[in-house]
Amino acid sequence: MSLSENSRFGIFRTATFRLTLAFVAAIICGMVLQFVLLFVQMTHFEAERSSGILHREADVLVQETPERLEYQVRERATNDLRVVINWVGLFDGHYRHIAGDLKSWPEGLVVDGKVHRLTLSPTDDEPYEMRFLAVRVPGGRVLVLAHSLHLLSELRYMIRRGALLSVFPVVMFALLTGVVLSHRALARVKTMHEAIDRIMQGDVHERLPAARERDELERLAGSVNRMLDRLEHLMDEIRDVGNDIAHDLRTPLSRVRARLERATSSPHDADYLNSVIERATLDLDQCFSVITALLRIGEIENGRRRAGFAQVNLGDLVADIVDLYEPIAETNGLVLTNAIAQDPATSETMTTFGDRDLLVEVLANLFDNAMKFTPAGGRVTISAVSTPGAIRLRVADTGIGIPEAEREAVLGRFYRSDKSRHVPGSGLGLSLVMAILRLHGVDLAIADGDGSPEMPGCAFEMVFQLSAVSESA
Repeated sequence: MSLSENSRFGIFRTATFRLTLAFVAAIICGMVLQFVLLFVQMTHFEAERSSGILHREADVLVQETPERLEYQVRERATNDLRVVINWVGLFDGHYRHIAGDLKSWPEGLVVDGKVHRLTLSPTDDEPYEMRFLAVRVPGGRVLVLAHSLHLLSELRYMIRRGALLSVFPVVMFALLTGVVLSHRALARVKTMHEAIDRIMQGDVHERLPAARERDELERLAGSVNRMLDRLEHLMDEIRDVGNDIAHDLRTPLSRVRARLERATSSPHDADYLNSVIERATLDLDQCFSVITALLRIGEIENGRRRAGFAQVNLGDLVADIVDLYEPIAETNGLVLTNAIAQDPATSETMTTFGDRDLLVEVLANLFDNAMKFTPAGGRVTISAVSTPGAIRLRVADTGIGIPEAEREAVLGRFYRSDKSRHVPGSGLGLSLVMAILRLHGVDLAIADGDGSPEMPGCAFEMVFQLSAVSESA
């Protein structure tokens, strides 16, 4: 089967065409219900009208004298009675015929003043139904009036014919509309398939036609485009990370290679060789630290550490970290201050849900950064504020600070500010911090620290959402 035949027959397999078929079925059911209701209403109306005619004529004729009534019945063909009444018969008390064109007493008719619907079976014609009314008149006689149902039969015929004639064009129009709409839907889907094929062939900048997202298909295309934007951004990040890894590993490995080549090019004493080996080991350790940090970030971002979550008291955790780093701060000529009040009331409000080891790693990285970039005589302060629904933890220093334009970039991998290039490091510490905080659902903001205008310092402000913590628990 050719592509054009596939497209042509594919129209009938689209959801739009199937929806059109369901709509056509609903239209037909609605038309049938409409005609049924119309027929019921018309039948009821005709029955009421026929009964009213019979009762009105009977009321008039009952008032006539016996002689006048018999005359009118005999002469019905020449008076107004023939216009509204189809059959008239005058019978005695024993139901014997006296006058009128109704020659015999209808079988099943009862003289009760009510309208009865009976079937007549003439010898020379097909059976037919009529409505009869039998009333007693002066002289002990019985007057029988009959009204035909031919008008109702005509209405039935008109309704059936109208239904049959209207269903066909309505169904054809609906099917034609379904084919047109399905063809349009297939054309749009074909365009999207072509765009997807180009994307799969490597054109990552290609996007699906989404226009203004006015319908479900365009909104779906818009969502796919946003997903492709995100994937392209991640691919760019992966490419940049790969380049950064190659650059960061190439430098120490090149130094190792150069030193080893110099050591083997000519005879050297043991002290020189030991120094070469020691420096090569330091360079290799730097390479391993980069690889270990990247693996650690990947493990955390995959969410594999959630199994170790438990209740953690941030006040106790901060106290332990401060005790660990206080001697290092004193050695560097810095003042490390824990501004979190150590009392039972505060301790109860400082409990969160997370991985204690990872949170220790966060604070350790932040303290390391603060001490690296704060000159001697400066200070590093950690404080916390417990608010309804959140805990705000702040680590601030009086160092060189981070320019506002670079505060978002420093959280990326391998990024190093111009001010910090003279300080040893891999540029992965804050990336690791961000990965751990993201795992815990913690918001991080970077602001100016507690320093002077010349040395503004830097402050890392973390917000632990207690509602998210409880849900995670």
